[in-house]
Amino acid sequence: MASIPYAIRMEGVKKEYRLGAIGGRTLQADLQSWWAQKRGREDPNRRIGQRALSGDAFYALDGIDLTVQPGERLGIIGPNGAGKSTLLKLLCRITAPTEGNIDIYGRVASMLEVGTGFHGELTGRENIYMNGAILGMTRAEIDRRMEEIIDFSEVREFIDTPVKRYSSGMYVKLAFSVAAHLTSEIMIMDEVLAVGDMAFQRKCLDRMRLAADEEGRTVLYVSHNMSTIRRLCDRCIVLQKGKIIFDGPPEKAIAAYMDSGMGQGTVDMDLSALPRPNVTLSAAPRMTHLTLPGKDTPTYAPGEPLQLALTVDAPVSAPGVSVRLTLRSGEDTGLATAWSPPRDLPPGTSTLRLTLPLDTVAKGEFYVSLGLYQADELGRPRMLDHLTRACRIDCQGLPTWGVSAHGYFHLPPLAWLCP
Repeated sequence: MASIPYAIRMEGVKKEYRLGAIGGRTLQADLQSWWAQKRGREDPNRRIGQRALSGDAFYALDGIDLTVQPGERLGIIGPNGAGKSTLLKLLCRITAPTEGNIDIYGRVASMLEVGTGFHGELTGRENIYMNGAILGMTRAEIDRRMEEIIDFSEVREFIDTPVKRYSSGMYVKLAFSVAAHLTSEIMIMDEVLAVGDMAFQRKCLDRMRLAADEEGRTVLYVSHNMSTIRRLCDRCIVLQKGKIIFDGPPEKAIAAYMDSGMGQGTVDMDLSALPRPNVTLSAAPRMTHLTLPGKDTPTYAPGEPLQLALTVDAPVSAPGVSVRLTLRSGEDTGLATAWSPPRDLPPGTSTLRLTLPLDTVAKGEFYVSLGLYQADELGRPRMLDHLTRACRIDCQGLPTWGVSAHGYFHLPPLAWLCP
């Protein structure tokens, strides 16, 4: 039997949606309207005086070319709305592309949300049989894998209970176990592991690596957790506005994703248009601009302090405002936080100048998170404005004695205790 040249191939794939265009009629009526439109005739199903339904074209995917080899572990990352879930839905044949071709070699086991394909009234065991049948497996094949699936899922005690009584964690454990153990050549996962506990997440990642390395199965994994992308994937693509902006090694893909929207090597940043998903106060001060004074690139020599010039617009006076700065790792993990003393902000535009010593920071690339906070009636910090990734800096780090150094910060030297 000839070897398969690829597991998945997408050529010029587009998926268009019409904003504001809503169906809801019968299939016959939709076909009548479509045929009338093709002939340039009036829609026979539109009421007299009613305007034609129309909407702006929105491309969730806009010209995707992608080839995935058998046994590859492909990570898919990008901001919300980039087209990640749409891409997976096309591969799972939940919806069809507007343009382009998709070729898939092998059966697909997908898990796009918790409990995909489960029927709430059926027991866990019955859902295993149903999912196996959907994949084209015989009852004998499912029986051979049944005990392995139940053991992996950690829900043996509840396997004969209707899944509508399962918690979300139990759902994801059984659903993943089914997708991972039933016979399929391609596994597709969409951020579902975020529901499980940490121990189960590690077990799932190990299982997906095993499926790719030893069983030759192709794995597509969407996640916002950069740590799991690093641990699982050997290749990663970055989606942005329906296009692939990077395709390559996971480390470089993560860097491209983190830098998208802020610009690599930027020392002068417009913060006004950056998203603030957790900010709810409307009349609070807003950070609008950030510069790194005296810098052409955001590179800091050993011992050089980080200096910031932060422009803030306040619609009204804001007393007792503090700036919170957090250094974050390349995988977007918070490492350390520094607070400024509180100060009063007058109405209008102010420029806050801050400095932070970097003497203990190790060599590496870091992201700077900035926020404006104010104490509430109980003295607790209340968020006024916040940006998780305001800028990126490259620290050269202080020279250290020894063969190697690990971690993000230099600890004080070890001191000998006198005997």
